[in-house]
Amino acid sequence: MAPWNGPLEKIDEFRWRIPKSYMNGMRVDGVIYADDKMIEDIRSDKAAEQVANAAFLPGIVKYSLAMPDCHWGYGLCIGGVVATDIDTGVVSPGAIGFDINCGVRLVKTNLKEAEVQPKLKDLVYALYNDIPAGVGSKGDIKVSAKEERELLVEGSKWVVEHGYGRQEDLEYTEERGAIKGADPDKVSQRACERGKNQAGTLGSGNHFLETQVIDEVYDETAAAVFGLEKGQITLMIHSGSRGLGYQVCDEYSKDFIRCLSKYNINVPDRQLACAPVKSEEGKAYLGAMKCAANYAWANRQCLMHLARLVFEKIFRISPKDLGMDLIYDVAHNIAKMEKYDIDANEKVLCVHRKGATRAFPPGHPELPAKYKKTGQPVIIPGDMGRNSYLLVGTKKAEETFYSTFHGAGRRLSRSAAIRACRGRSISGELEKKGILVMSSGRETLAEEAPEAYKDVNEVVSVVTGAGISKKVCRMRPLGVIKG
Repeated sequence: MAPWNGPLEKIDEFRWRIPKSYMNGMRVDGVIYADDKMIEDIRSDKAAEQVANAAFLPGIVKYSLAMPDCHWGYGLCIGGVVATDIDTGVVSPGAIGFDINCGVRLVKTNLKEAEVQPKLKDLVYALYNDIPAGVGSKGDIKVSAKEERELLVEGSKWVVEHGYGRQEDLEYTEERGAIKGADPDKVSQRACERGKNQAGTLGSGNHFLETQVIDEVYDETAAAVFGLEKGQITLMIHSGSRGLGYQVCDEYSKDFIRCLSKYNINVPDRQLACAPVKSEEGKAYLGAMKCAANYAWANRQCLMHLARLVFEKIFRISPKDLGMDLIYDVAHNIAKMEKYDIDANEKVLCVHRKGATRAFPPGHPELPAKYKKTGQPVIIPGDMGRNSYLLVGTKKAEETFYSTFHGAGRRLSRSAAIRACRGRSISGELEKKGILVMSSGRETLAEEAPEAYKDVNEVVSVVTGAGISKKVCRMRPLGVIKG
């Protein structure tokens, strides 16, 4: 991959600018969040080029952004954030991603590490056996064609009402687990077929279910609001919209190529094919994207329900008595209509977050009442060998359209990671660190080896240093199941 040779002007300790003068047609500057060390990794990747390319999108507001975990992806870099004016701007499937609403939820428990360690192996085996994982995996949660249409509209609410969770789970899920405006008529038969049997399945790649222990608390006040303390066991679930979401993105990305000439749109990369937000094509995609997002929330709700049943089986205590409450569920790979003050005028923007997390500040009207004083929980997975974080949003994050990063971010491609791990036992190496890992294949573990990722601690230091997120606590992995 050719290194970035374009301009990167240092704005301050944590931000770099690609001036719009770099390429004729850029409507705004590009801004990348990184420190001096991290920017060197970014220079060796195509992410900066994709930040510049996204600056061509009609209606883009203020700048094209990239978070410190950014790396090359389809169309827009993973870790990219782009906001467009809904009246003059576009929506782009490539700036949202294939795994629509790939996201993370964090579940607390009342268990302490000393209680879990003697049963950790049994727990990891049971989670692996009872939660379907891997490419094309199918679950026991079956829906008819009619029920699937209902699920695509109602999201988490539908599965909760069918016995897979509690009503209070919805309160602590972004959009209460269902974004309004989902239109099943805009989802193809092929996409529906792919999703019909995949509710409650983890999937493959970087998706995981991880049992963790809180090993550091940075903000005692916020942690107390969340019911968290040092030594406590938590559960993190990372999955998305499975084959249904992939199919939606694939079909609309191809269809939108025709929109470039139809609407006289010029972008340097056809992977950023787009359509005006208010066009028939734009509205159709948004209706389908929202269906996929709702499917993903329903999927993670099902996964949490299955995990609660496993904990009940292993510890012989009900999930309620185990204190297995949802802290929050956050979406990545999604577009949201949000209001912002732009040049002293309130505007509704289509905020594309691709591999980026919404990070609303304290007092934001869309937050649950319990989190009004803390700000929105931001759940950040690291890699299997290091740690993960719980952060909260800040007022300063308004400069990023209330967005922050979504994880450690890859530094090696999957094929490069496999080459680097040839002849090694990743599970054996992790077990020596006290981390039990189970996966459907050795190749998955090689693709997801710790060295394939940036150090999440360094990435966190950038967003906290820049002031767009604030640390609450850190979690260390104990047991991981991967697809």
